[in-house]
Amino acid sequence: MSTVTVLAARSLSKAYGRHLAVDRLELEVGEGEVFGFLGPNGAGKTTTIRMLLGLVRPTAGRAEVLGQDVEAHRAEVLPQVGALIEAPALYDYLSGRDNLRCFGDALGGVVGTRINELLDLVDLRARQKDRVRTYSLGMKQRLAIAVALLHDPALLILDEPANGLDPAGIVEIRRLLRQLAGAGKTVFMSSHVLAHVQQTCDRVAIIAAGRLVEVAPVAELVRPAGEFELRVEDPAAVLTVIRAQPWGALARIEAGMLVSPSPTGRGRDLVDALGRLGVRPDGVAERTTSLEAAFLHLTGSGNER
Repeated sequence: MSTVTVLAARSLSKAYGRHLAVDRLELEVGEGEVFGFLGPNGAGKTTTIRMLLGLVRPTAGRAEVLGQDVEAHRAEVLPQVGALIEAPALYDYLSGRDNLRCFGDALGGVVGTRINELLDLVDLRARQKDRVRTYSLGMKQRLAIAVALLHDPALLILDEPANGLDPAGIVEIRRLLRQLAGAGKTVFMSSHVLAHVQQTCDRVAIIAAGRLVEVAPVAELVRPAGEFELRVEDPAAVLTVIRAQPWGALARIEAGMLVSPSPTGRGRDLVDALGRLGVRPDGVAERTTSLEAAFLHLTGSGNER
């Protein structure tokens, strides 16, 4: 993580009557990170995001942007933040370019060169004159992100940016977010599309019942599980051979795929051991834990938002 903290939650809490929606949340997000914010339904994600944006007053603790308290310094803090919350609020009857010009006017005016830069960034230059009602959902999401970037904020807060997108649209958003991080922007995003989060984010925070249960790099949460998938002609026959070995008792067949441990935990040693047994696999792939599996394990829930 960068040594520059762009976004932080400091013992951030919010109570509605006797219900504690967010309970002493502690987070730090570094410059240039794409940071995922995950949790089951009702975990407190939306309440947290609204506090981070100064839309909801914390019961205790504080939200900080670039070291400043969001509630105490709204005028200084909010110009540093671009946000996309829920569905994109765009003018369907205007073109993509006119949408950017209209929102830019509300900010005091944005020069044409800035609009051109953003249209190029979100890959909409070729469709800039078309009315937004003709755009796909993915294009609308990209345009909404361009709107959030009009004032060149240091931080983007995105609530479900991949919601409702088809696979191609998700890939487009992923490319854009990684490009923004590469340019030094910090992206804080919630999402229920965990495969998208796994491939997009550097780190994630997982909350449940308003409390933080994990903050970790994605690579740590999806680390190798110590097993390998083998493509062989006769999985059942090879399974019998492997299970006869001291290291092969946990070998099994899942969905037609042979899954086996290695004598040492390394793939090359598994291949060597199989070779000595007269088995030549067509393919060997190390198994990893998915972010979804890690999420379910940490939250004990099959429902997320």
